[in-house]
Amino acid sequence: MLTINLETARRFILGKQGLWPGRHWHGLKGAEQAMHAMEYLQLDPLQMIARSQDISLYSRVINYKPEMWEDATYKKRRFFDWGGWLAARPMEELPYWRVVMHRERDGGYGDPRLRHMAKEHARAIVEVRAILKDRETVGNRDFEAADRRKTQSYRGRKDSALALYYLWRIGDVMTHHRERFERVYALTENVAPKELIYEKTQDEADRFLVRKEISFGGITRIQRTGDSYGRGEPDRAAKKLLEGMLADGEIIEVKVDGMKAIQYALADDAKMITDLSAGRIPKAWKPVNTTTTEEAVFLAPLDHVSARGRAKALFGFDYVWEVYKPEHQRKYGYYVLPVLWGDRLVARFDSKLDRTTNTFIILGFWLEDKTLVKDKAFAEALARGFARFVNFLGAEKMDAKAIPYPLLRKTSNSFL
Repeated sequence: MLTINLETARRFILGKQGLWPGRHWHGLKGAEQAMHAMEYLQLDPLQMIARSQDISLYSRVINYKPEMWEDATYKKRRFFDWGGWLAARPMEELPYWRVVMHRERDGGYGDPRLRHMAKEHARAIVEVRAILKDRETVGNRDFEAADRRKTQSYRGRKDSALALYYLWRIGDVMTHHRERFERVYALTENVAPKELIYEKTQDEADRFLVRKEISFGGITRIQRTGDSYGRGEPDRAAKKLLEGMLADGEIIEVKVDGMKAIQYALADDAKMITDLSAGRIPKAWKPVNTTTTEEAVFLAPLDHVSARGRAKALFGFDYVWEVYKPEHQRKYGYYVLPVLWGDRLVARFDSKLDRTTNTFIILGFWLEDKTLVKDKAFAEALARGFARFVNFLGAEKMDAKAIPYPLLRKTSNSFL
């Protein structure tokens, strides 16, 4: 078992995700590299200033342009999107995920609503499957609402929408491309490379899912046991599988000072963690431009290093995405982003993009560390971060009047 301090854990998790000590990648090729390193690129349709997946890649890739991930996924076919927890995944992983898809199809695992969907809309599923064989692509908008059976599902208001969704979840169809973020489907054999349309063994898939979950977290507990094992007895299956992988040297246990629970890491990462603990930074992490100390970076609402309570454990930064809270219950704002400076989360801001004037507008700005109010180095790093962010959004100007700290407000305006 490795024993490390919280700073080492934080830096390893940030570095493995491409966020520290600076951006590791550049352009479209860099976006693909980042998507591989991230393990999952979680997708979300909401677009207040930019979609969460684009902000995730902006924070890791120099000269990232919105929707580069779509080029890599739907034009170059390097990735595919799938899952109730929607994320883009490397295409070469398809044989492993097809095991999970077929577990859902066979009814022994997965969302019970999916099994209900198969029974309730069996006729529509047969119909849609036949239509897909005749057409290259099919989208939900291809079916007139007046001709379809209505549903009350949050997955769709027409039985055709649920049929398409069901076939996608069980792996019979895949996303061919997206239009205004809506999926347009095609049969799997018309999307995925032929050599990848097969299934790994159950054991191969389970071990892969554990390794991927651990790599996704860097140093992490295994929490999504239902996603990873789910063959009727997930808790016991998880314990047995983890014990086997520890014995085989695939994974290691890590004790992080300040964290009660034992964490896991890939055995392949042990040397890197040990080097970081000794103050040595991997050469592969050399920034291609500025460091996060020279230029602050803004994290996406769904970025794994800070979302779902992880910011509290790693950074002592209590972050909740308040977009789904009623306005009167929000403490900060609708679309608040954490600010990464160095290896710490030091601030957050709410903002919007006024598309009529093409202005990026700060709606609120809050410092976690009040000593930074007059810190010139932080002020300049924040300003560089805003300048890059404005360029990424394609905005022409920025309104920073809501930043309540004179030095930070003045410096941010001076860098634009």
